[in-house]
Amino acid sequence: MNPIKKVYGYITRVKNDKIQVLVFQHSNPEAGIQIPKGTVEAKEEIDYAIIREVKEETGLQKFKVEGLITEDFWKSDDGSIHHRFFYKITVLDAPDEWEYQPTGGGEESGLTFHYFWIFSQNETELVRGHGDYLDYIFQ
Repeated sequence: MNPIKKVYGYITRVKNDKIQVLVFQHSNPEAGIQIPKGTVEAKEEIDYAIIREVKEETGLQKFKVEGLITEDFWKSDDGSIHHRFFYKITVLDAPDEWEYQPTGGGEESGLTFHYFWIFSQNETELVRGHGDYLDYIFQ
């Protein structure tokens, strides 16, 4: 079985001379606090997938993909293997908080995400796997 390719975006900004990372809370509280991520579509380039996912999940349109931080293989809770690609993304102009309904369809259809920024990797607990490389951002 081939691993499922997933892209993860550490969307960052600088406020009050401190770096922040964008996270969101699902409308279903049991889903936990997450970073934007998604599945790479068949025949889709990895670098395009992260741009598409950020737009679909956050509504942000003006951002810069700084580059790939790292990639790994990870076993998810359902036992499937994910080939994960973590990107650093910067945005200059974004609200402190906002609500957004993802446009990608599928399981997220009809959900509302509440977006906000964190100042450190210890500020909030992200769902398993999402904070694995935050230390690359909050050095």
